[in-house]
Amino acid sequence: MDRQHGRPAGPPTWWRQGPPWWNRWDEAGDTRRWPWRSTLAVTVVVLVGSNFAAHAQAGERAPLDPFARALLLVGCALLLLRRRHPVLVAYGTALAAMVYLGAGYPYGPVFFIVALGFFSALAAGRRTAAWGAVLLLWAGHLLVAHWLYRWLPPSGDTSAPWGQELVIAAWVAAIVAVAELTRVRREQWDRERAERAQAARRRADQERLRIAQELHDVLAHSISVINVQAGVGLALLDSDPEQARTALTTIKSASKEALGEVRQVLDTLRTPGDAPRAPAPGLDRLSELVEQASSAGLTVTVEGRPPRLPPGTDLAAFRIVQEALTNVVRHSGSRNARVRLEHGGGAVRLRIDDDGPATGADAGGSGNGLAGMRERAAALGGTIEAGPRADGGFRVLAVLPLTAEPGEAEVEGRAR
Repeated sequence: MDRQHGRPAGPPTWWRQGPPWWNRWDEAGDTRRWPWRSTLAVTVVVLVGSNFAAHAQAGERAPLDPFARALLLVGCALLLLRRRHPVLVAYGTALAAMVYLGAGYPYGPVFFIVALGFFSALAAGRRTAAWGAVLLLWAGHLLVAHWLYRWLPPSGDTSAPWGQELVIAAWVAAIVAVAELTRVRREQWDRERAERAQAARRRADQERLRIAQELHDVLAHSISVINVQAGVGLALLDSDPEQARTALTTIKSASKEALGEVRQVLDTLRTPGDAPRAPAPGLDRLSELVEQASSAGLTVTVEGRPPRLPPGTDLAAFRIVQEALTNVVRHSGSRNARVRLEHGGGAVRLRIDDDGPATGADAGGSGNGLAGMRERAAALGGTIEAGPRADGGFRVLAVLPLTAEPGEAEVEGRAR
């Protein structure tokens, strides 16, 4: 019975996978089963096929006896070790086959055992051992067939015709060619699998970078608004309760919007294959940015109309303007900012100006916000120029192409 669920237990796992003693613990800490099913199938084929070969070659070769069958079983049993000890298997199967042929037993599936040992060594990258085992067997066969046959069974045996060696050489060449081709294809598959894994890691890194940028932009802007309004509310709590109430209302609205956008970003982690529940922001929401900046005490003037942009470019443009206005709120002594939108010549230009002066040591643009803006623009093939103006203000100038590079546009487009 299954004690946990109170129902009859199913068949033991070894019923489908073999008993536990077929398994062993490898160096990497993983369980690797012995290839006993395939080895058992090979053993049956070799023993049955050798019986047919013995009947077909009766009178020409020695009949199968217990020693012959023992040699065949030893060669097949060695195949159980082909994944762990390919060199031992290659030379062991070649030696067993050489003793089998030297004893005068019939030609047949015994060569199949050697071929599997050769394949295993070659697939494991032990080419020297694989070739050495084949050459050892071939050299032993030449000695037996053309010199040692006088003293070996069966009695009265004669030298093998040299034409037979050509047939054997052709079979060896075919086995070697197939094995080498298999090795090359396997190495190619390994390289392709490694390249796919590297590409998957690269896509994951790009996705993590995108999510980090989204969270930074959303939280930096919203928390800046909340910080300013919290200061206003504390300052006016006693002298002007109505204005303090307005500040708290703004804090509630900004925090609610921030939570919604953070939830939207995190949804892409929970259900990466599903469409997001809400569309990603774009320049069509520029008026919301202006309203939020106004609630933080910043007057924003917009020049130009937002153009229709591709999804990835639209999101990047919105985040760049959002981050630039956030920096004005946090680092500029000016309470006025200007946003100018221009498009033409296959690009959209965003210019955000404030009249300064800077209020912090990092107002020159060494923070993560400007770095994130540059990464967004670079991902789309665009540029960002940010720095102080000669008159004491600060300017952010972004140029984004209307058609992004295919690979990067796909990464940005998944944010929608």
